[in-house]
Amino acid sequence: MTGKPAANPDPNVRIFFVDTRFQQMARRPGGVPKELAIQQAESQIETFKEEFVDWVEQEIQDISAAFKAISNSSDIVPQLGDIDRRCRQLRDTGTTMGLELITFVADNFCKVLDTLKDGAPYDADVISCHVDALLLAKQKNYRNLRPDQVIEMTNGLQKILDRAKKSTEPAIG
Repeated sequence: MTGKPAANPDPNVRIFFVDTRFQQMARRPGGVPKELAIQQAESQIETFKEEFVDWVEQEIQDISAAFKAISNSSDIVPQLGDIDRRCRQLRDTGTTMGLELITFVADNFCKVLDTLKDGAPYDADVISCHVDALLLAKQKNYRNLRPDQVIEMTNGLQKILDRAKKSTEPAIG
């Protein structure tokens, strides 16, 4: 940080600013212009998208298999850790890759998992619906769509989430 320090009313306090190595290097001439760096990064992300879609498919298969393995259990909450982690990775990586629909579905799925942790009853159909939505969102015809372009699906998933949230609310009366 450069510039003059603010007036200091206490004469015993000395304020000084450190010029870090990173700041020095950032000010050096040369390098790639910002616009070119952004263009190269966007191009690189495009090349990763196909690999990402394969990764998404594997994650969805793993999530589906994990739920099938625990669906017979009476207490699934302790077993949700790995599934929750995978779902959050799908959401976060979908955002990085610019795949809004995958991000939306995975985020909604994460919220459903949160309701299970909060005491909502396990419903295999709710899980299956989200797994199917993720499988659809990764398809070539859908992966570049925004959530507002498939409003029936997004509204349906939101209604499922709202119903799951209501099942965790205490009864009044």
